[in-house]
Order: sequence, then structure tokens, then C-alpha cells
Amino acid sequence: MTDVAETPEVLAAEPSVEGRLHLTGVTKSFGGRVVVDVDDLVLGRHGIEGIIGPNGAGKTTLMNVITQTRRPNTGQVTYRPDKGPGVDLTGMRLDEIARLGVVKSNQVIQMFGEMTTMDSFLLSVAPARYEQMYRLESLTTEKRLRRDFNDEIRWYIDYFGIEDPDAPALSAGDKKLVDIIRCLLLKPRFLLLDEPTAGLPEDQTRLVMQLMRKKVAEEDMSIVIIEHDLALIWEVCEFVHFMSDGKVIEQGPPEVIRQSATVAAKYLGHSDE
Repeated sequence: MTDVAETPEVLAAEPSVEGRLHLTGVTKSFGGRVVVDVDDLVLGRHGIEGIIGPNGAGKTTLMNVITQTRRPNTGQVTYRPDKGPGVDLTGMRLDEIARLGVVKSNQVIQMFGEMTTMDSFLLSVAPARYEQMYRLESLTTEKRLRRDFNDEIRWYIDYFGIEDPDAPALSAGDKKLVDIIRCLLLKPRFLLLDEPTAGLPEDQTRLVMQLMRKKVAEEDMSIVIIEHDLALIWEVCEFVHFMSDGKVIEQGPPEVIRQSATVAAKYLGHSDE
């Protein structure tokens, strides 16, 4: 990652906002079609939150707007790692936002050719100079980097039972797992997970969710999950946001959202009428 060029704008505290992330007046359009239209949304009031909705609802675009990989057409995204003044993320670079503690996993996993799993982990914790393609091979001989992060990386390897970290991740599930671990190695305060269990076997899914609960409880991390597996959402999330047509139209505890007639009609395809 490159160094932060400018000091991010610090905003005054808003006593009414208890969450870690606050979106106000945020819109994003593609080709004249409004994909995200969020008037006022607070994320991070609860340890693990879910975002659900039909395909095309704007869920992934919303996450991309938060990390500024998609610039909003209007509005402001404010991040508060702790109680007190927030930081305006609007217009910042992805690497700057990650340094502040806001990290997002990928729906489509980005890997570097035949890079091994271990080197992929090392790249996530390496100094910015290694992001240049011609320097990637030197990761394998970077003894200090391996020494400094070996115990932490090995913990994840052992926890998930990764059999051969010196080989590339080949399956969709292995790549998904590598991506999640790369995010965690960045030590986020606010973690956005975009379909984290897609391609993962049931035992690995269980381990991922157990670890997320542990991170929330022990490291004061806030997590927001996009997931089509509603059984998982109902089980692990303390609060759920339902999106449709770019808007967040229902919010509440899982048991409330499960009983919503609007969610049933717009997402599950049936109603009581």
C-alpha cells in the first residue's frame, strides 16, 4: 500500500450516531440507473450485521461505495473507529481507507497468478513497495517479514487446516478462505464481507463464523455481511438490513426481518395475500 498523501478530514461528533459507519444522502448511478439510494444509514451499532436482498438490490455496490472503489454521485460516508469525531471517507483512496481500519473482502477473488497461499498472506502485511509486480518474487526471500508475521499467519493456517500453504489456492473455496484471512491480517475495525461463505464447505463456513464472533467479542470489531444464505444470516447476525431497488427498506433484529411481509414479497417471492 502507498503512503497516505493527506490527513483525512476529521468531522465533529454526532451524539445521535452510535454506529461505526454513517451514510447520508448517498446515491450511485450507472448509465442513468440509480443502483444505490440511501438517505440515512448507520452500520456498526451491533457486532455482526447482515445485508440481504434480491440480486440487483445494490448490496455489493453499497459496500463498494463505502470503500470508495465506486465513487458515490452524491452524499457522504463517515467512519468512526471509536466514539468521538468521525472521518469523512468520501473521495479517499482504498489504501487510505484500509489503513483507517475499514476493509472489504472480494466477491470475485483477486489472486496473483501462481502466488502461493503463504506469499499471498505475506503480501497483505508487506510494506507498500511489494505491490509493484516486479518485487513480488522477493517475498519468498524476505526473512524479516516472515519472522515478524510467522506466528500470526501460522495461527490462521492451523485454525483452518490449510494443508499446503506453499502451493497456490486453486479451488473457489480455497481462494475465498485466503481472501478472508488476508482481510483479517490487516486488523480491521470495520470488516465488510461480501458473500464470505460462497464456495466454502460447511465445516469451513462454521470455522469462519466462529472466528468472526471471536473477533467481535475480543477485538471490538464490527462486521457487516452480505449473504444469500438466510439460515446463516438468521443464526449469526444481531441486526439485519434489507435492500431492494437500491434502498434500505427494512431494518431490525433477525426475528423481525424474518416475519416481514415486505421481505417475503420482494425477496422470497411470496406473500400472505
